[in-house]
Amino acid sequence: MSLKITIKDRIKGGIVGLLVADALGVPYEFHPPESIPPFEEIEYEPPAGFQRAHAGVPVGTWSDDGAQALCLLASLLEREKFDVEDFAAKLVLWFREDYLAVDELFDVGIQTQRAILNLRKGVPPLEAGLKEEKNNGNGSLMRVLPLALWHQGTDEELVQDAFDQSAVTHGHLRSKLCCALYCLWAKNILHEIPRPFQKAENDLRILFDGDPEAQKELEIIKNYDRKDLNGTGYVVDSLHSAVYCCDADSYESIVKTAISLGNDTDTTACIAGGIAGLIHGFEAIPPRWRENLRGREIYEPLLERLLARF
Repeated sequence: MSLKITIKDRIKGGIVGLLVADALGVPYEFHPPESIPPFEEIEYEPPAGFQRAHAGVPVGTWSDDGAQALCLLASLLEREKFDVEDFAAKLVLWFREDYLAVDELFDVGIQTQRAILNLRKGVPPLEAGLKEEKNNGNGSLMRVLPLALWHQGTDEELVQDAFDQSAVTHGHLRSKLCCALYCLWAKNILHEIPRPFQKAENDLRILFDGDPEAQKELEIIKNYDRKDLNGTGYVVDSLHSAVYCCDADSYESIVKTAISLGNDTDTTACIAGGIAGLIHGFEAIPPRWRENLRGREIYEPLLERLLARF
């Protein structure tokens, strides 16, 4: 009989699961699904002959996904609230000085880079993110999980904070709603609510009752055809890829399924891996991946402060 997973083990699993999955996906980025190795060969170190993405980066290193998630977590812990000015400043610090990166910054999304340049020019954080429909990349979704794990307010407050953290780099309503939906999904898992994603969808629709624009965007998100999943950087594809992957029965199977979709492998794995860690807990993350994840001295103090809140 398996032991009950505690809320602290789920939170620890969420943060470490996000970082591990990000690092695991880094070598496979930009590869089409047909070139991804079989499940048993997907590891930090790809099989011989596989052409690694970011070949100069040591294995077990998280990318911009993990670093930005830690920027959000650090800001929440320091400010004891979501402070958009502080969060934006930390993103700039990451971009300029490798703050909370394991080594040097090596992977930056185009939209995020443009938004950070806006911030450096003095554009207010809530106006810095690109807002056109074509700007719905997954850069704000990949980092938002710490908000759901830290938050102890109402669903409405969580949704508003998810919107604001997205706006810093990804200002379109669709990206904001995907971040909010992901946060509610994670919160439901954390509190062991049945059918957590479906409940998140329903609750978000109720929260935006009477808002035609939001309802239209929620329909676009909900009706995305999962036959079209291909691990791209499109925020809706990334969200549904994570939901699809999380049907697998273990942390390892979930993140390997995410990577097998190809393309934006580190981010798809990161988004799915954080949820997988919440579902299955820290101990379910394979020890070989936990122990060989670089940057322990960076994330462990932040994780300890987060766990102390519970």
